[in-house]
Amino acid sequence: MAISSDLTLGELFTAFDREAFRLETLDDYSRSGGVDAYRAFLDGGEQPESFRNAAWLTTVRNATGAGKRVYRVHLLARPLSGYLRFELSWGYRRNMTVGEEFFILDVTDQPNPIPSAPDFWLFDDHTAGVMSYSGGKYLGSDIRDGKRAMEFRKYRDTALAHAVPFADWWAKHGE
Repeated sequence: MAISSDLTLGELFTAFDREAFRLETLDDYSRSGGVDAYRAFLDGGEQPESFRNAAWLTTVRNATGAGKRVYRVHLLARPLSGYLRFELSWGYRRNMTVGEEFFILDVTDQPNPIPSAPDFWLFDDHTAGVMSYSGGKYLGSDIRDGKRAMEFRKYRDTALAHAVPFADWWAKHGE
């Protein structure tokens, strides 16, 4: 069943039937949520309770518990920014506990196979939420469906073809 493009990005996380895929292309999302946790990470502190029990975990747990797939590829280059060290070491490892899957497309030593790809979510191969950011701050999304979502399926497939599972990448390059 196709998802309506009349839904907001937030509503799409409960409306999708099979899978939600995210492509992350930036090295800084520091002003888009988890700001206190990011500061604690940089200061060498403990994870705040609000980070350990974030609403996103419930969203993912509900989806994966219903047999849906939530997964993402992060396109990055080393050395990692402070934000990426935080996201990968605290965020990804936390989210994996509720079933979210992660892959890394490391372009440090290879050309970027999708240089024009924006950040986006793709739901059930049909509806894309194209993300807009400025200076690490989320500004909003543009929902596209049908033929307008086709290019995002190509970006996803290309990213996955060049990515490696996060756990494998982290074992080699993590801190």
